[in-house]
Amino acid sequence: MLNTITHGSATDQLPLVIVHGLYGSARNWGVIAKRLSEDRLVVAVDLRNHGDSPWTDSHSYPDMAADLAGVVATIGGRANVVGHSMGGKAAMMLALGYPDTVDRLIVADIAPVRYSHSQVQFIHAMRSVDLKRVEKRSDALAQLALTVPDPTLQSFFTQSLDLKDKRWKLNLDTLEAEMPKVLGFPEVSATFDRPTLFLSGGDSDYVTPEYRPQIRGMFPTARFARIPGAGHWLHAEKPREFEAAVRAFLALPG
Repeated sequence: MLNTITHGSATDQLPLVIVHGLYGSARNWGVIAKRLSEDRLVVAVDLRNHGDSPWTDSHSYPDMAADLAGVVATIGGRANVVGHSMGGKAAMMLALGYPDTVDRLIVADIAPVRYSHSQVQFIHAMRSVDLKRVEKRSDALAQLALTVPDPTLQSFFTQSLDLKDKRWKLNLDTLEAEMPKVLGFPEVSATFDRPTLFLSGGDSDYVTPEYRPQIRGMFPTARFARIPGAGHWLHAEKPREFEAAVRAFLALPG
């Protein structure tokens, strides 16, 4: 079973499950999850090979979808789901493979397509950190700065660093081996016809108009919206706007 962080308590509203992206964890979503839990139970998950969830040799989207279905089963069997990036693909696979578990789906800045950019360079960057010389988080930040120039990414990666045990809470070996699966998306013939929102950063190029036919082929009711001034990390760059968009979509009739 995946590790989860729960916010709020059960109400007459369906629970909301939040699924993080690659190299992330449930902890990254603490503030947004807490705010969205004012009127419903919110459950943020650690996907397999991330955070405090089990490590496995596989990191495929069908496997991640099955993991998520197990989480939904423990909170009533049906939920609204929001997923970002890799977590958005896992959430889409959940909706396509287990449609009865998802009422409304929000996909944050990702499409069900294969992307060409690799993320393996960040695995190499994390491996390059000499954890024996890390006593505090700033030590790891200083080492990461040698290979990762973006301070935001440096800070993001160190959120998955266990200072006490001097280890990354990421299964870097499996994530590297399975990176082609992470960048791709399985060929599926299923469709999900419940309300679906593809919410993107206005400055991001992850969800382009050319992907819309493929998206609508799987998600025929898909709506599209953008948050101005945000990039791929829209929930971190514009958290209040992201939260407002999620609230508005969940509140729509029907």
